[in-house]
Amino acid sequence: MTSTVNIHIDKTTKSRVADYDVNNVPFGKCFSDHMFIAEYADGKWQTSKICPYGDMPLSYAMSALHYGQAIFEGMKAYKNENGEVSLFRPLENLKRLNKSAIRMCMPEVPEEIFMGGLIELLKLDAAWVPTSETGSLYIRPFLIATEEAIGVKSSENYKFIIITCPAGKYYSEPIKVLVETNYFRAVIGGVGNVKAAGNYGRSLYPTKLAQQKGYQQVIWTDSATHQYVEESGTMNLMFVLGDTLITPALSDTILAGITRDSVLELARSWGMKVEERKVSLKEIYEAYEKGELKEAFGCGTAATIAQIVGIGYEGKDLVLPPVSERKFSTKVDETLRMIRKGKSEDKFNWMMKI
Repeated sequence: MTSTVNIHIDKTTKSRVADYDVNNVPFGKCFSDHMFIAEYADGKWQTSKICPYGDMPLSYAMSALHYGQAIFEGMKAYKNENGEVSLFRPLENLKRLNKSAIRMCMPEVPEEIFMGGLIELLKLDAAWVPTSETGSLYIRPFLIATEEAIGVKSSENYKFIIITCPAGKYYSEPIKVLVETNYFRAVIGGVGNVKAAGNYGRSLYPTKLAQQKGYQQVIWTDSATHQYVEESGTMNLMFVLGDTLITPALSDTILAGITRDSVLELARSWGMKVEERKVSLKEIYEAYEKGELKEAFGCGTAATIAQIVGIGYEGKDLVLPPVSERKFSTKVDETLRMIRKGKSEDKFNWMMKI
């Protein structure tokens, strides 16, 4: 047992990395050798450690299981041709995690714990970062309430944990999506703008129904009228109408995606027209009828850019132009990949070397 910046490190006696082809594993199924754990009790952050990845002993009365105090982040690390590992905009993930923590009445995670634990973890498990062009190490930081108590109140104990897994492309093919006008993802005044675990649990059943109809995901609409688009699955949603990039404006029902922000920054730097505003289904349908709907795609950490080739709406499928004709989103996808892999200039200072 050694100690580095108050993080106790207990290395595994035998790495499992040789048992896998990290460039060819299913998303979210294969986990790296180690994990980081920090504990909160008595009103302050206590011990921090890195230990071999494994199961955690938990009480069946643990607060997170009963009252939903659970939040998480999704981020990635990349390896360049020289074998150097870098993170993509990690401090933005920390900011969003703490925004989620405040909304869910949980303690904020200090930067030195978040970044200190993350950096030491990646140093230990650098061999797990894929080298393939579309590969990355997916990183899942999460915070859960661990007090052993039944009773609706804020927990007094928490664990902040980081686990990682090698990953390839989330969607191997372009997707078809179904506009959801019955169920909804988020409501005004709710928690749709933070990464609370419950947001994702409530999305599973409508998504299952869409998949039974031949779609891979849904487009969520506003809960009040179901007339305005919000997100697609777990991704922010974007359209190219004519020569303009349009995306729903951020609100308390839409997550402030880090990939979303990156796409908008790139678009503006290229001189493209960008509009962040309410986007109605009527507008999308009319643009389609006029031949002005050039591109539709979702963007997020896991998928980066997920091309949408079909939109199911009112019993009709809107068939969009093939990916080969999409100049903007394909350029964005390639540009982000080149920056993350260290093959293009990082003029936005998005990458942090480990």
